Order: sequence, then structure tokens, then C-alpha cells
Amino acid sequence: MRNESLTPEAIPDSLVGFTPPTSPASSRHADGTLVDKYGRHVTYVRLSITDRCDFRCCYCMAEEMTFLPRAQVLTLEECLRLASTFVDLGVTKLRVTGGEPLVRQNVVWLLERLAVLPGLKELVMTTNGSQLDRFAPALLAAGVKRLNISLDTLRAERFKAITRVGELAKVLRGLDAAQAAGFQRLKLNTVMMRGTNDDEFPEMVEFAVAREIDISFIEEMPLGEIGHGRQSTYISSEEAMAQLAERFVLLPSTESSGGPARYWRIPGSSTRVGFISPHSHNFCDSCNRVRITARGELYPCLGNNDASHLLPLLRAHPTDDRPLRAAIVQSMGIKAKGHDFSNQMNAPQVVRFMSMTGG
Repeated sequence: MRNESLTPEAIPDSLVGFTPPTSPASSRHADGTLVDKYGRHVTYVRLSITDRCDFRCCYCMAEEMTFLPRAQVLTLEECLRLASTFVDLGVTKLRVTGGEPLVRQNVVWLLERLAVLPGLKELVMTTNGSQLDRFAPALLAAGVKRLNISLDTLRAERFKAITRVGELAKVLRGLDAAQAAGFQRLKLNTVMMRGTNDDEFPEMVEFAVAREIDISFIEEMPLGEIGHGRQSTYISSEEAMAQLAERFVLLPSTESSGGPARYWRIPGSSTRVGFISPHSHNFCDSCNRVRITARGELYPCLGNNDASHLLPLLRAHPTDDRPLRAAIVQSMGIKAKGHDFSNQMNAPQVVRFMSMTGG
């Protein structure tokens, strides 16, 4: 199966002159800052540096994948140019994603340069953990502040079934390595799937508490055609929370990691339990994020197909960032007010895989 995506649209003519509604009082980057037409300030970019992955997770991609030719993927230098331009426009948080970012050759070279961009406050990464036993010390030394590690089960056979090719023991060694390296804030990301891992949520939290790390439970999103509908496997955050409440005291917290998770605290523990709820608690009103795919498409909204092509601009103007900067500012005009996954569970409108968009 091909890793197909709807062809993103170019910026409509009506938005060529789009100017974000901002003022010197509202932003230190008033001239061209990233504020969309609904007044939301974009300060967080998720940058995919590869569509390739060493797992084949069933909710993320098809089992048989055809990945992008390397000529269609951003070079590391282009990734750096993009990130630098976004930071110059007021972005303060950058998350490096994939695919699996640690399968990208020379990834540490890129991270070292991203970490020192003037104005960037947080460089973080999402990983499946498979390569952390090799890379954890180098990531910390490069300037990565936090890691999110995808982990949907603690049972080896189940892990193999979900990832199709992965080994749980390798990921756990990676988690050990990250803690040994000295990362102060680690978080597990667990996609909730009825009939697959819904009997493990309390066990997952106990694991996080014992490790003194955080965990977020994520409602499954209808991205890409994976051979079956998601309606039968969908679990809401409320259902998961009710299950956890039978074993833990969960106290609501106002803490934020700068993303969509809403956190709860367990008394006597340093662990935060988060819920990311794109279905049951749409968080679009406060969205501060955009995504860049590995082939340089800027998606202002995960749940929509509208996008801007940035790779052609990077290559047409190798020494002039002004066209790139203008395109990024103008793309704020196509950021949707919100998404609606509720009617897409069995027939996704966004046909690109999550691995293509960036995890």
C-alpha cells in the first residue's frame, strides 16, 4: 500500500495579502507574527524529519508501506532553515517527530543546531523508544529537554501485535537509558484502543508512577485508511478516567506542557496523568500548533487537508528566506477554526497516515 496523502492546496489568491490581527502590544513579533484569523497565536511547531519508521503501528500506518523517495524529503539543512524561520516568527517550542526521528541519519547534528536557535525555549522529541538505548545521552547533550515515548502496552505479545514488528524489551531498555542519561521529564504516550489495550490503563499508570514519569492517554484519531473503522475501537477520555478512578485518586491540575494534554495528579506521586481528547473535548479554541511534514508541507490543522507547500520555496530560494517567511505568515489564513472527527471514525476525510503528518 502506498503512503498516499491528499495533495495539499496552495495558498488561495484571497489569502495572499493576509495580515495576522496583531499589534505591538500583543506580540514581540507584531510584524508578521504567527497569529491566525481567529486570533490564536502559533508558538509551537511539530517538525517531522522523516516519514520512515522501524515499527508499523496498526493505528499509524499500513502494514505494507511505500515511503517517500529521499529527494522528496526535507534535507537536515532545510529542516534547520524552516525551524529558524519559525523561531524568528515567534515560535518558542519545537517538537521533532517522524515517522521515527531517530532512524534519520545525522539527527544529532540537526538537534545540536536547533537547540541553540535564539528565542527557542523548548526543543523536545517524540520517539517510539526503539533507538533510545543508543541515542539517549547524545540527545540530552544536544539540548533536547523532554522526550515523549510512545508505549501502548506492557505485554510483549500485545506490543508485537500493535507494532507488527517491534520488541517491547528494546523500548524498555531505551526508557532505562533515557532515565539513566538524566532526562528530568519523560512522558509515555498511550493510544487507547478498545479490545486491544483497554484492560491495561491502571497497569500503565502504576508503571509510570513507579518510574516517576508522566503518561498521557490519547483518543484514537481517524487519520489514514488502515483497513478497518475506528468507531469500534474508540474509547473516550471519560471512560478511561472512570476506569483509573477505581484505583487512583485523580486531582485536576492546571499544569500544561504547552500541548493539548489536560493533566491530573495522583497524591503522593510526581506522576502527571494526561488525557488528549480530540473527540470528546475538542481543544481547537486554544490551538497554538502547526505541523510540518517530512516533505515540507505546512498543515495548520491536523484534522484538515489544507496545507501549504514549503519545500519548493526552500529550493527555489536557497539563500533568501523572505519568500518562505511570507508563505508561512500567509498560511495562517488557512488554519481552520476547528476539526470534527466524530463523523469520520469509519470513513476518514484525512487520508494521509499519521506517520506522514508527523506524530
